Amino acid sequence: MDYDLIIIGSGPGGYVAAIRAGQVGLKTALVEKNKIGGMCLHWGCIPSKVLLENAKKMLAVKEAAGFGVSGIDLDKLTFDWKTALKRSQRIVRRLSKGVEYLLKKNGVEIIPGEAEITSENSVSAANRLLETKNIIIATGSRPAKPAYEVPRGAIIEIEEFLRLETLPQRACVLGSGPHTVELAQFFNLIGREVKLLVPGEQLLPGVDPYLEDYIKKTFKKSKIEIIFFSELKEKGDGKIEADGIELDCDLIINAALRRAVLPPAKIELALDNGFIKVNDYMQTDFANIYAVGDVNGRSYLAHAASAQGLQAVDMIKGIKAEYKDSAIPMNMYTYPEMAQVGLSEPEIQARGSAYKVSEFPLSANGKALAEGHSEGIVRVLADKKYGEVLGVQVIAQHATDMIAEAAAVLKLEGTIFDVAKTVHAHPTVSEVFMEAGFAAFDQPIHK
Repeated sequence: MDYDLIIIGSGPGGYVAAIRAGQVGLKTALVEKNKIGGMCLHWGCIPSKVLLENAKKMLAVKEAAGFGVSGIDLDKLTFDWKTALKRSQRIVRRLSKGVEYLLKKNGVEIIPGEAEITSENSVSAANRLLETKNIIIATGSRPAKPAYEVPRGAIIEIEEFLRLETLPQRACVLGSGPHTVELAQFFNLIGREVKLLVPGEQLLPGVDPYLEDYIKKTFKKSKIEIIFFSELKEKGDGKIEADGIELDCDLIINAALRRAVLPPAKIELALDNGFIKVNDYMQTDFANIYAVGDVNGRSYLAHAASAQGLQAVDMIKGIKAEYKDSAIPMNMYTYPEMAQVGLSEPEIQARGSAYKVSEFPLSANGKALAEGHSEGIVRVLADKKYGEVLGVQVIAQHATDMIAEAAAVLKLEGTIFDVAKTVHAHPTVSEVFMEAGFAAFDQPIHK
């Protein structure tokens, strides 16, 4: 065999698996037809978060007077799209080069080009037939192409959005899920009109209803219109309407739910709703072929892809550990941020388990007040009999960082008593976890 492992795709699932494979001594090749780092690094996770941070900085300047900063002429305040975009591109280039360096450092051979799986033990790429003991498919996903009767060019993909010379004054964002609400809020924070077009009835699939209700209220307060629709079509005069509602927007950005990007293959891999079907060990119906990340449809989150990639390499090395979807945090980089991990309230109710919800608001937290970000809450859902933590939701300025503590508690099957008795430094926003722990037995310290 030429290789112990060939990985197809260099996104967070593929490149993390490749680095680990190199570390544990597997002769590994990584095939990538586009850019090292994949969709997440170049067009998704990183660029979108950089742009959001730029927009939040603008909001911070607007609110600076309340912190004693004077001399800012708000009438002259503008958002420089080209500068913001250059900053995003600079960060992406730095991270991409870092990933490429780490791959080479760990002995991974990078093969540019499109890969075709020719058998369960061979891959064709760059005019070469490569023999391998194992294959990991990490080709990711893309927003589904909208099947609506609209004028050509009226709907653009996220890559096209990141190449725009100027931003539209009135934007529409099409889709559902965290990336959709993040993009809509970006436009709102920089002072542009924006509408959110949601196919169906659910804004945030898989998210606890408490968080979905919160973001709906936030958008209503911010005057971001949410339009739930079943049909999008062109009117006779060239205008576009959603279920009869005329859309007053210059451009529609496609942020729809994603569909798997499947590699060409001469073998037949079992699919489930268009995604590669895998077991809890990321194996396809071929035991030596794995599929990790959003190509398998279990999660569209980058860190889930990385975790699955690591698990697949462990399996190849004979270490068998089951993957749990509920242990993966879900982050939403909104303003304020939102995050959850574990079971949602409806999922717990469906189990028929007796549970208790304990909450603590950031408005009673000293550091949150000092920072001027006191909007938010932590909710802990725990088993009523034994106190085991089943799920956590956080709304806070840095919720996407704070959720890691909750993920650790769930990983260790910790209880609400463990949360309450863990000493948290003062003053920190993380103290809200301790307070929510004590609130479970109706004894919060600062409430």
